[in-house]
Amino acid sequence: MVQKAKILLVDDRPENLLALEAILSALDQTLVRASSGEEALKALLTDDFAVILLDVQMPGMDGFETAAHIKRRERTRDIPIIFLTAINHGPHHTFRGYAAGAVDYISKPFDPWVLRAKVSVFVELYMKNCKLREQAALLRLQLEGGGEGGQGKESAGLLAELSARLAAVEEQAEALSKQLDDESADAAALATAAHLERKLTGLRRALDALEPGTGGAPSLPAQG
Repeated sequence: MVQKAKILLVDDRPENLLALEAILSALDQTLVRASSGEEALKALLTDDFAVILLDVQMPGMDGFETAAHIKRRERTRDIPIIFLTAINHGPHHTFRGYAAGAVDYISKPFDPWVLRAKVSVFVELYMKNCKLREQAALLRLQLEGGGEGGQGKESAGLLAELSARLAAVEEQAEALSKQLDDESADAAALATAAHLERKLTGLRRALDALEPGTGGAPSLPAQG
């Protein structure tokens, strides 16, 4: 089931909120009302929103101040804000809206089709970003899980190969020692064989310690 995006509607006049809901209901997303800047900030504490439609003129905390609080919060600073205003004091007033962090500034009365089209763009962007985050998280989990599993299999295979090779050397060393004993070899040859056996014993202990559940790997025997 596709998760719906949330759209925050902020206006102190109930009739304006009702009109916005009527315009945006066709988008089939979740519309959340806030009748003041304080109420909007409270809603933003717990929910994620695709876009905020924010009335400029409200008693108490106006739209500009509300936007400033939104942009100061790390959690909400990237949420697009569309300012809605019934007044138009020229370019300076519009510039103030953009300076406050708005992505758009629409004067009332506005064209419902235009507003709905603009909101739908931000909703689509939000949904795509959510999808990308989900896919990235899933891929990361697959890589981490697959990586650990792959490394585990690779390590186990390497340990098995090393153990088999060491077993072959141990077998040859044992045969060499028996042969030297049978031929009554000199002391130097016997000492060399004994040294080889000690080295192989150390290697076997180190290799056995690398097996899972042994608590780590000791250092390999010194060379020489």
